[in-house]
Amino acid sequence: MSKTILITGASSGLGAGMAREFAAKGYNLALCARRLEKLQALQQEIQQQYTVRVEVKTLDVTHYDDVFTVFKAFQQDFGMIDRIIVNAGVGDGRRIGKGNFEINRATAETNFISALAQCEAAVEIFRAQNSGHLVVISSMSAVRGLPKHLSTYAASKAAVAHLAEGIRAELINTPIKVSTIFPGYIRTELNEGAKKLPFEVDEKTGCQALVKAIEKQPVKAYVPQWPWLPVGLAMKVLPLKWVV
Repeated sequence: MSKTILITGASSGLGAGMAREFAAKGYNLALCARRLEKLQALQQEIQQQYTVRVEVKTLDVTHYDDVFTVFKAFQQDFGMIDRIIVNAGVGDGRRIGKGNFEINRATAETNFISALAQCEAAVEIFRAQNSGHLVVISSMSAVRGLPKHLSTYAASKAAVAHLAEGIRAELINTPIKVSTIFPGYIRTELNEGAKKLPFEVDEKTGCQALVKAIEKQPVKAYVPQWPWLPVGLAMKVLPLKWVV
Protein backbone atom coordinates (compact mmCIF):
# COMPACT_ATOMS: atom_id res chain seq x y z
CA MET A 1 0.00 0.00 0.00
CA SER A 2 1.40 3.39 -1.00
CA LYS A 3 2.20 5.85 1.75
CA THR A 4 0.71 9.34 1.84
CA ILE A 5 2.48 12.66 2.36
CA LEU A 6 0.69 15.91 3.22
CA ILE A 7 2.53 19.06 2.10
CA THR A 8 1.46 22.62 2.91
CA GLY A 9 2.42 25.54 0.69
CA ALA A 10 2.42 23.07 -2.19
CA SER A 11 1.28 25.31 -5.05
CA SER A 12 4.80 26.48 -5.96
CA GLY A 13 8.43 26.61 -4.87
CA LEU A 14 9.79 23.97 -2.52
CA GLY A 15 6.35 22.54 -1.79
CA ALA A 16 5.55 21.86 -5.44
CA GLY A 17 9.08 20.68 -6.12
CA MET A 18 9.01 18.19 -3.26
CA ALA A 19 5.57 16.98 -4.40
CA ARG A 20 7.00 16.10 -7.82
CA GLU A 21 9.98 14.30 -6.30
CA PHE A 22 7.86 12.31 -3.83
CA ALA A 23 5.41 11.37 -6.59
CA ALA A 24 8.32 9.96 -8.57
CA LYS A 25 9.02 7.71 -5.57
CA GLY A 26 5.44 6.43 -5.56
CA TYR A 27 3.93 8.41 -2.68
CA ASN A 28 0.30 9.48 -2.67
CA LEU A 29 -0.01 13.20 -2.06
CA ALA A 30 -2.29 15.48 -0.03
CA LEU A 31 -1.46 18.98 -1.24
CA CYS A 32 -2.77 22.27 0.11
CA ALA A 33 -2.09 25.96 -0.45
CA ARG A 34 -3.96 29.21 -1.03
CA ARG A 35 -3.93 29.06 -4.84
CA LEU A 36 -6.29 26.29 -5.93
CA GLU A 37 -5.69 26.77 -9.67
CA LYS A 38 -1.97 26.16 -9.24
CA LEU A 39 -2.65 23.13 -7.05
CA GLN A 40 -5.00 21.68 -9.65
CA ALA A 41 -2.45 22.24 -12.42
CA LEU A 42 0.19 20.46 -10.32
CA GLN A 43 -2.26 17.65 -9.57
CA GLN A 44 -2.92 17.14 -13.28
CA GLU A 45 0.80 17.29 -14.12
CA ILE A 46 1.72 14.66 -11.52
CA GLN A 47 -1.14 12.30 -12.35
CA GLN A 48 -0.22 12.39 -16.04
CA GLN A 49 3.31 11.25 -15.18
CA TYR A 50 2.88 8.90 -12.23
CA THR A 51 0.39 6.32 -11.00
CA VAL A 52 -0.23 7.97 -7.64
CA ARG A 53 -3.24 9.51 -5.97
CA VAL A 54 -3.17 13.29 -5.57
CA GLU A 55 -5.81 15.20 -3.62
CA VAL A 56 -5.77 19.01 -3.31
CA LYS A 57 -7.50 21.45 -0.97
CA THR A 58 -7.39 25.20 -0.53
CA LEU A 59 -5.73 26.29 2.70
CA ASP A 60 -4.53 29.63 4.01
CA VAL A 61 -2.43 28.58 7.00
CA THR A 62 -3.09 31.90 8.74
CA HIS A 63 -6.71 30.75 9.15
CA TYR A 64 -5.86 28.48 12.03
CA ASP A 65 -9.17 26.64 12.37
CA ASP A 66 -8.97 25.74 8.68
CA VAL A 67 -5.60 24.06 9.25
CA PHE A 68 -7.21 21.50 11.57
CA THR A 69 -10.23 21.06 9.29
CA VAL A 70 -8.16 20.47 6.15
CA PHE A 71 -5.65 18.13 7.81
CA LYS A 72 -8.47 16.00 9.27
CA ALA A 73 -10.28 15.96 5.93
CA PHE A 74 -7.14 14.66 4.22
CA GLN A 75 -6.82 11.97 6.89
CA GLN A 76 -10.39 10.90 6.23
CA ASP A 77 -9.77 10.93 2.46
CA PHE A 78 -6.73 8.67 2.66
CA GLY A 79 -7.40 6.78 5.89
CA MET A 80 -3.87 7.48 7.09
CA ILE A 81 -1.24 10.21 6.69
CA ASP A 82 2.30 8.89 6.96
CA ARG A 83 4.23 12.16 6.72
CA ILE A 84 3.27 15.81 7.10
CA ILE A 85 5.63 18.50 5.82
CA VAL A 86 5.15 21.91 7.44
CA ASN A 87 6.40 23.97 4.53
CA ALA A 88 4.07 26.96 4.04
CA GLY A 89 5.71 30.28 4.81
CA VAL A 90 6.68 33.71 3.52
CA GLY A 91 10.03 35.34 2.89
CA ASP A 92 8.98 38.93 3.41
CA GLY A 93 10.54 41.22 5.99
CA ARG A 94 11.85 44.73 6.58
CA ARG A 95 14.54 46.43 8.66
CA ILE A 96 13.57 46.78 12.29
CA GLY A 97 12.59 50.29 13.41
CA LYS A 98 11.81 51.60 9.94
CA GLY A 99 8.04 51.79 10.34
CA ASN A 100 7.21 48.37 8.87
CA PHE A 101 5.90 46.54 11.92
CA GLU A 102 2.83 45.17 10.13
CA ILE A 103 4.93 43.48 7.44
CA ASN A 104 7.25 41.97 10.03
CA ARG A 105 4.31 40.91 12.19
CA ALA A 106 2.72 39.11 9.24
CA THR A 107 6.00 37.33 8.51
CA ALA A 108 6.37 36.21 12.13
CA GLU A 109 2.77 35.04 12.38
CA THR A 110 2.80 33.15 9.08
CA ASN A 111 6.15 31.48 9.66
CA PHE A 112 5.69 30.63 13.34
CA ILE A 113 2.10 30.79 14.62
CA SER A 114 0.80 29.16 11.45
CA ALA A 115 3.52 26.53 11.72
CA LEU A 116 2.44 25.92 15.32
CA ALA A 117 -1.13 25.32 14.12
CA GLN A 118 0.15 22.89 11.48
CA CYS A 119 2.28 21.03 14.03
CA GLU A 120 -0.63 20.83 16.46
CA ALA A 121 -2.91 19.41 13.76
CA ALA A 122 -0.24 17.01 12.51
CA VAL A 123 0.72 15.62 15.90
CA GLU A 124 -2.94 15.21 16.83
CA ILE A 125 -3.31 12.95 13.79
CA PHE A 126 -0.07 11.09 14.50
CA ARG A 127 -0.97 10.51 18.15
CA ALA A 128 -4.28 8.96 17.08
CA GLN A 129 -2.45 6.76 14.56
CA ASN A 130 0.50 6.09 16.91
CA SER A 131 2.76 6.65 13.91
CA GLY A 132 3.88 9.33 11.51
CA HIS A 133 6.74 11.57 10.45
CA LEU A 134 6.55 15.32 11.11
CA VAL A 135 8.89 17.39 8.94
CA VAL A 136 9.35 21.07 9.71
CA ILE A 137 11.04 23.25 7.08
CA SER A 138 13.18 25.87 8.81
CA SER A 139 16.07 27.69 7.08
CA MET A 140 19.82 28.19 7.31
CA SER A 141 18.82 31.72 8.31
CA ALA A 142 17.73 30.24 11.65
CA VAL A 143 21.28 29.44 12.74
CA ARG A 144 22.12 33.04 13.77
CA GLY A 145 20.36 36.37 14.06
CA LEU A 146 20.61 38.25 10.77
CA PRO A 147 20.41 41.98 9.93
CA LYS A 148 18.38 44.14 7.54
CA HIS A 149 15.26 42.58 5.97
CA LEU A 150 16.16 39.12 7.30
CA SER A 151 15.90 39.83 11.04
CA THR A 152 12.27 38.81 11.51
CA TYR A 153 12.43 36.02 8.94
CA ALA A 154 15.49 34.46 10.60
CA ALA A 155 13.92 34.77 14.04
CA SER A 156 10.69 33.10 12.87
CA LYS A 157 12.62 30.23 11.34
CA ALA A 158 14.67 29.82 14.53
CA ALA A 159 11.42 29.67 16.49
CA VAL A 160 10.10 26.96 14.17
CA ALA A 161 13.29 24.93 14.64
CA HIS A 162 13.00 25.13 18.43
CA LEU A 163 9.34 24.18 18.23
CA ALA A 164 10.19 21.10 16.20
CA GLU A 165 12.92 20.10 18.63
CA GLY A 166 10.53 20.50 21.55
CA ILE A 167 7.98 18.28 19.83
CA ARG A 168 10.68 15.70 19.14
CA ALA A 169 11.63 15.73 22.83
CA GLU A 170 7.97 15.20 23.72
CA LEU A 171 7.63 12.26 21.32
CA ILE A 172 11.12 10.80 21.57
CA ASN A 173 9.96 7.48 23.07
CA THR A 174 7.08 7.03 20.63
CA PRO A 175 6.90 5.71 17.04
CA ILE A 176 6.37 9.31 15.83
CA LYS A 177 9.45 10.82 14.18
CA VAL A 178 10.25 14.54 13.94
CA SER A 179 12.75 16.11 11.53
CA THR A 180 13.90 19.72 11.24
CA ILE A 181 15.22 20.67 7.81
CA PHE A 182 17.44 23.70 7.22
CA PRO A 183 17.51 24.54 3.49
CA GLY A 184 20.28 26.72 2.18
CA TYR A 185 19.90 29.07 -0.78
CA ILE A 186 17.44 27.43 -3.17
CA ARG A 187 16.16 29.64 -5.99
CA THR A 188 12.34 29.50 -6.06
CA GLU A 189 9.36 31.75 -6.76
CA LEU A 190 9.70 33.02 -3.17
CA ASN A 191 13.11 34.60 -3.81
CA GLU A 192 13.25 34.88 -7.60
CA GLY A 193 13.79 38.64 -7.40
CA ALA A 194 16.76 38.42 -5.03
CA LYS A 195 20.34 38.88 -6.17
CA LYS A 196 22.40 35.77 -6.87
CA LEU A 197 23.54 34.28 -3.58
CA PRO A 198 26.63 32.23 -2.69
CA PHE A 199 26.18 28.45 -2.98
CA GLU A 200 22.65 28.80 -4.36
CA VAL A 201 21.12 25.91 -6.33
CA ASP A 202 18.13 25.75 -8.65
CA GLU A 203 14.73 24.57 -7.46
CA LYS A 204 14.92 21.04 -8.86
CA THR A 205 18.39 20.39 -7.45
CA GLY A 206 17.33 21.77 -4.09
CA CYS A 207 14.11 19.75 -3.95
CA GLN A 208 15.90 16.53 -4.88
CA ALA A 209 18.30 17.16 -1.99
CA LEU A 210 15.41 17.95 0.36
CA VAL A 211 13.55 14.75 -0.49
CA LYS A 212 16.71 12.66 -0.17
CA ALA A 213 17.31 14.12 3.29
CA ILE A 214 13.69 13.77 4.44
CA GLU A 215 13.54 10.13 3.38
CA LYS A 216 16.26 9.36 5.94
CA GLN A 217 14.03 10.74 8.73
CA PRO A 218 16.90 12.69 10.32
CA VAL A 219 16.73 14.60 13.58
CA LYS A 220 17.99 17.59 11.59
CA ALA A 221 19.51 18.12 8.18
CA TYR A 222 21.26 20.99 6.41
CA VAL A 223 20.32 20.89 2.72
CA PRO A 224 22.17 20.56 0.42
CA GLN A 225 24.57 18.99 2.92
CA TRP A 226 27.57 20.48 1.12
CA PRO A 227 28.40 23.23 1.83
CA TRP A 228 25.65 23.98 4.36
CA LEU A 229 26.61 21.48 7.05
CA PRO A 230 30.09 23.01 7.58
CA VAL A 231 28.75 26.53 6.94
CA GLY A 232 26.09 25.98 9.59
CA LEU A 233 28.63 24.78 12.13
CA ALA A 234 30.84 27.79 11.39
CA MET A 235 27.92 30.23 11.65
CA LYS A 236 27.24 29.09 15.20
CA VAL A 237 30.73 29.91 16.52
CA LEU A 238 32.09 32.76 14.38
CA PRO A 239 31.85 36.34 15.67
CA LEU A 240 28.56 37.88 14.58
CA LYS A 241 30.25 40.56 12.46
CA TRP A 242 31.83 37.79 10.35
CA VAL A 243 28.55 35.94 9.86
CA VAL A 244 26.58 38.92 8.59
